[in-house]
Amino acid sequence: MEDLNIKQLTLAVRTIAEEKNLPEETVLEVIEQAIAAAWRRDNGTREQLVRASLNINSGTAVVSVVKTVVEEVENDVNQMSLDEAKTVDPAAELGSEVTVETHNVTTFGRVAAQTAKQVILQRLREAEREVVLAEFEDKIGTVVTGTIQRVEPRVVRIELGKAVGIMPQSEQIPGEYYGVGRRVKVYIKDIEREGRGPQLILSRGNEEFVRFLFSQEVPEMETGAVEIKAIAREAGRRTKIAVASALPGVDPVGTFVGGHGTRVQAVMNEIGEQEKIDIIPFEEDAAGFIANAMSPAEVLSVTVNEDEKRATVYASEDQQSVAIGRAGQNVRLASRLTGYELDIEAKAAAKPEAKPRKNIEDSLMSVVEEVAE
Repeated sequence: MEDLNIKQLTLAVRTIAEEKNLPEETVLEVIEQAIAAAWRRDNGTREQLVRASLNINSGTAVVSVVKTVVEEVENDVNQMSLDEAKTVDPAAELGSEVTVETHNVTTFGRVAAQTAKQVILQRLREAEREVVLAEFEDKIGTVVTGTIQRVEPRVVRIELGKAVGIMPQSEQIPGEYYGVGRRVKVYIKDIEREGRGPQLILSRGNEEFVRFLFSQEVPEMETGAVEIKAIAREAGRRTKIAVASALPGVDPVGTFVGGHGTRVQAVMNEIGEQEKIDIIPFEEDAAGFIANAMSPAEVLSVTVNEDEKRATVYASEDQQSVAIGRAGQNVRLASRLTGYELDIEAKAAAKPEAKPRKNIEDSLMSVVEEVAE
């Protein structure tokens, strides 16, 4: 690679901005970062704080070596005390940066030029991705349809128009097949800006994905006639949703289930029929709500400790295992749904009081006497 000419970089700012559909200020910032990295490669050390300023008019750059003003210096390569800083800049204060060297730069050698090129390519890719993902800022919390681009061991990459989002393993539905080219609905969970640049995080395994699917099947949610109060989900296995009605006479559970189960079935068709869905009525009374949340188990009673947000659920011996669920799944989901720590205890069901034999005999004699009369 030939030496890097700063003036050539300056002239390329506008061209790069147009080709990449990026603001000129963004491209300028990227090139300044590249110049700083190239200068550090040729003249400085890895620990130095280097800033670059590019003058588009003159085609030159000024590189500044700076130090951060700190109370106690731990690394004199990039830090300096406040007293020392004030000898350089009387306005210096703790936390500010003070310039200790400046260098006019017009060219770089071959090795530094290679460093600059790598930085420019990497930063431009990140800037392009940032611009594309910015279009999704107002779509966080919604569901869109994308195409599976690539399947990796721990992540699925999904194309959404110009953007590509990732669905981590923790956001997938266990056991679901993800084939390249398949179109899937995904919930836009977040945009993470850590690590290797911005990433669009997608999900099919969280609770909000289920909430959205029901909103598409239950038009009464949009009118406010019914609502989902809470959701607890273990994707691919079981989901519990608590529903309520704002109108008297409207059955919230029946509304969400739909005629012949059509509405809940439509949701299951999307998330997989292996995932069971319990739709339960919400109650303001904590004990009643917890009892409902234990479905499909039938419980005898519930005692609630509001101070500790804990409750004890009493179930008959034959219902105790149902209340707990396989590997504790049922009680775990009920706990998350209600917000209470739940303890399950077996309790013998009350037996009907046996009628004393003498009373039975007296009753029979009375009937006989009435007939005889």
